[in-house]
Amino acid sequence: MKRWRALIVLGTAQFLMVLDTSVMNVSISTLVEDFRTEVTAIQAVITLYTLIMAAFMITGGKLGDAFGRRRAFAVGLVVYGVGSALTSLAPSLWVLALGWSVIEGLGATLVLPALAALVAGAYRGRERAVAYGVIGGLAGAGIAVGPLLGGWVTTYLTWRLVFAGEVVLVIAMLCVLRWIPDVPREPRTPLDKGGVVLSAAGLALVVLGVLQSSSWGWLKPRNPPFTVLGFSPTVFVIAAGGVVLWLFCSWERRQSARGREPLVRLSLFALPPLRSGLTMLLCQNLVLLGLFFIIPLYLQVVQGLDAFQTGLRLLPVSVTMLLSAMAGPLLGRIAAPRTVVRSGLLVLVVAAVWLLATIEPEIDSLSFGLAMAVLGLGMGLLASQLGNVVQSSVGEAERSEVGGLQYSAQNLGSSLGTALIGSLLIGALVHAFTTQIEGNPKVSDAARQQAGITMEAGVSFVGTDQVRTAAERAALPPSEVDAIVDSYAAAQLDALKAAVLAAAAVTLGAFPFTRRLPAERLSREAGR
Repeated sequence: MKRWRALIVLGTAQFLMVLDTSVMNVSISTLVEDFRTEVTAIQAVITLYTLIMAAFMITGGKLGDAFGRRRAFAVGLVVYGVGSALTSLAPSLWVLALGWSVIEGLGATLVLPALAALVAGAYRGRERAVAYGVIGGLAGAGIAVGPLLGGWVTTYLTWRLVFAGEVVLVIAMLCVLRWIPDVPREPRTPLDKGGVVLSAAGLALVVLGVLQSSSWGWLKPRNPPFTVLGFSPTVFVIAAGGVVLWLFCSWERRQSARGREPLVRLSLFALPPLRSGLTMLLCQNLVLLGLFFIIPLYLQVVQGLDAFQTGLRLLPVSVTMLLSAMAGPLLGRIAAPRTVVRSGLLVLVVAAVWLLATIEPEIDSLSFGLAMAVLGLGMGLLASQLGNVVQSSVGEAERSEVGGLQYSAQNLGSSLGTALIGSLLIGALVHAFTTQIEGNPKVSDAARQQAGITMEAGVSFVGTDQVRTAAERAALPPSEVDAIVDSYAAAQLDALKAAVLAAAAVTLGAFPFTRRLPAERLSREAGR
C-alpha cells in the first residue's frame, strides 16, 4: 500500500483539476441568475479557463524542469488554492473569471505537467500502466462526478462551497507532499519568452474567433464590434491565430538552429505515436467538453431540472468512465492501444446516435441514462490508453515536456469543444427558429420582422418562459405568442441535435488519426 501513496496524492490533484469545469457546466443556470448574465458569458468563462491551461501548459512544464517537478507541483497547488478561495467569494462575473479562469488555470499549468512526470518517476512497467489508468479514470470521474457533487451543493446550499472545499483539499495535499518521490530537475536554461508569447497569442486568437462566432457570425456579420471588407471578423481572427502559430513554429526552429532551448522541440512531433496520441487527446476532450456543455443545457433549460437532478442524470457517465478507464491495464494485455482506442471511438458514435434519439420534449430517463453510460464507456476506453501511449513514446528526459504537450492538447480540445460546439448550438438555434417562424402561418410578418431584428442583435440559449415573456412584452396577440414559443421550443431541440451530430462528426473524423497509434501491446517495460 505504501508504494501507492504517491498515486493517492497525484490522483486527487488530477481529480481536482478537472472537477471545476464539470461543476461549472452543471451550474450554468444558477451562475447566469447569480451574476445576472447570459449563457454565452458563462461559456466564455469556461472557455477562458481551459484556454489559459492550453496556452501556458508547456511553459509550466519547462518551469517544472528548471525548478524541480515536486516544487512546481507544490507551487501550482498553492496558486490553485488561492484562485479557488477567490472564486468562492466572487461578487461579480469578472472576479469569477479572474479567480477561476485565470488564477486557477495558471495554477493548473504548473500542477499537471509536473503530475505527468511525477507519475512516470514514481512507477515503472506494469505499475506505470496501472497508474496512468487510475489517473485517466479519476480525470473522467472528476468530469462526471462534478455534476452530481456540484449539482447537490448548488441546489441545496451554494456552488461557492465547492471551491471552498477545494481549498481544504489543497491544504491536505500539501501536508502529505513528501509521499511523492521527486524527479531530478533538468539543467536550468533561459525560458523561451518569445515562444511563450507567440504560442499563447496564437491559441488565444483561434479560440476567441471560434468562441465569438455565435455572436459575430461566421461570414455574414450578426453583431460584431467591427467588420472586415463587409464580412464578419470571425474567420479573420482565426486566420490571424493561424499566422501567429506559424510564426511560433518558425521561431522555435530558429531557436533550435541557434543552439538555444526552444519552448517546444518540434522534432518531438516526428514521433508518430506521440503525434497520434496528442491528436486523439485533443479530439477526445473536444467531444467530451462539447457534450458536457450542451447536455446540461438540455436538462436544465429544456427539461427544467435543477442542478442536482442534472447531476443524477449524468451519474452513469461517471460510473462507466471510471470503470473502463481503470480497466486499461487489463485491456492492454489482450489488445493493442490502437484497437482499444478505435473501439472507444465506435462506442462514442453509438452513444451520440443514442443521445439523438433521447433529445425529445419529454425525456425518457431510462434511455437517456443508458446513452450516458455508453458515452462514459467510450470515453473511458480512450482515457485508459492515451496517457500511457503519449508518455511511453519518449524517454525519461522528455517526460515533463511531453506532459506539457499532453495537457495542452487536452485543454485546447476542451476550449475548442466548449467554444465550437457551443457556437454551433447557437448558430443552429438561430437557423432553426428562423425557419420555424417563416413556415408558420400563425406568425405575422410584423412578428417575423421583430424576431429577425432580435436575432441580429444576438441570441442566447434561454428557456421558453423567457421567450414567452419577451413576446408578451412586444404586445403580440396570444395566438402569436403561443406560435412563437412553440417554434422556439422546436428550434431548441433541433439545435441540440445539430450540436450532438457535430460531436459525432468530430468522433468519426478522429479515426484516420489512430493509424499511427501502437498496433502492438505495450510491453511490461514500456516507457521505462
